[in-house]
Amino acid sequence: MRQWVFGLAALAAVATPALSAPEIWLLSVDRWGNAEHAALTLEDSGEASGHVLTGRLDGWTVSGRKEGDRLAFTATDSDGDMRRFEGVAHDGVLTGWADYEDTSNTGARVRHAVSGRRLAMPDGPPGPRTYSPDTFSNTFTADLAPVMVIQPGDVVTTRTVDSGGVDEAGRTVALYGNPQTGPFFITGAKAGDVLAIHIRKLSLNRDWADSLDGFSPRALSQGLARVPDLGARVRWRLDRAAGTARLESPPEGLKDYVVPVRPMLGGLGVAPDFGFPAQSAGDTGRHGGNMDLNAIGEGATVYLPVFQPGAMLFLGDGHALQGDGETTQWALETSLDVEFSVEILPARPLSSPRVETADRITVLGQAPSLDEAARAATGAMVQWLQQDYGLTVSEASMILGTAAEYRVATLAGRNAGLSLSLAKARLAGLKRVQSSSR
Repeated sequence: MRQWVFGLAALAAVATPALSAPEIWLLSVDRWGNAEHAALTLEDSGEASGHVLTGRLDGWTVSGRKEGDRLAFTATDSDGDMRRFEGVAHDGVLTGWADYEDTSNTGARVRHAVSGRRLAMPDGPPGPRTYSPDTFSNTFTADLAPVMVIQPGDVVTTRTVDSGGVDEAGRTVALYGNPQTGPFFITGAKAGDVLAIHIRKLSLNRDWADSLDGFSPRALSQGLARVPDLGARVRWRLDRAAGTARLESPPEGLKDYVVPVRPMLGGLGVAPDFGFPAQSAGDTGRHGGNMDLNAIGEGATVYLPVFQPGAMLFLGDGHALQGDGETTQWALETSLDVEFSVEILPARPLSSPRVETADRITVLGQAPSLDEAARAATGAMVQWLQQDYGLTVSEASMILGTAAEYRVATLAGRNAGLSLSLAKARLAGLKRVQSSSR
């Protein structure tokens, strides 16, 4: 095993104290212009004869050496495949190169630039955490530095801006288009896991919201399309004490129209997989995204597949209230105070985002048309019933035929969203085949 030393044997051994805890690094390998991310855990023996490094690179076993700021190590997987790294780590920043097998030529190897940042890990057991955002993202991506590292069980308090980038004080602090708070790096989350996001509290933090009059194109009939002057901005006044909303300047027919608010997150998602571009905060997919599902409110748990180290969780696009379909293109768009926590669940396939509330389980089908979204939702719920209850496709079809509740989640996005829910009471007589959730 001399290959990974890369000239470090010529360096003088320097005796430095052992690290008090493992270092966690988030690496980015530039593979022909494509950023491949990996979580590196390093433990240093601190031996006087030279620092021996051990650890893990995602699921690969790491061994190597460190002298001063320079380090070199190999990462080896269970099949014996090897990747070699050399670099300089200084003030929490790593730069260097990585030696990979060529993707097309057998036996050849290719050198790629690698960079990394050391993550500031939480101290002690899980507990309350607060993040006050000063930057926001208009994409779901793993290419950004984490705004905070959290661990399962931490209770995180933060806030969002509205879909136009306006904060609780009325200041524009981000670009319109559903800017997101995040990403949050979750310790221990790796590709293939399932991330459970528990929405513990959602609170209005200002006294107004904006919407539009009119209809989103998918809900617009030919007759309605002839009505002039639709699509104007509408201001709503929010009574936080009473929990209601009313129009600020209502027309005569709506002067007594008052509705109860029901805060929800229109946006919630993780970073997409390697090989996929950053996803717009206006788009949806298996990673979540701009789902605009009004079931994603206080008390809900959202289950998403993990594609990247740390999952890289984003949330935003607060709504004070949204009817099914978000038919006016904007819901009651506002900023929110958010309290959430996360769990990491064992790996299992998830063909779509899943939502659990006190009385229902829900899947979200997302596609360019409602027909396709219905097919996606149906398949996703059958998958859930197979995984949790061991049902055959035939058996699952009979559950859906007697208990399915299909609702239009959103008509306003690039994808239409159709949710499919089952009341838990309808499933109470079924035997679960596993207790790990969703």
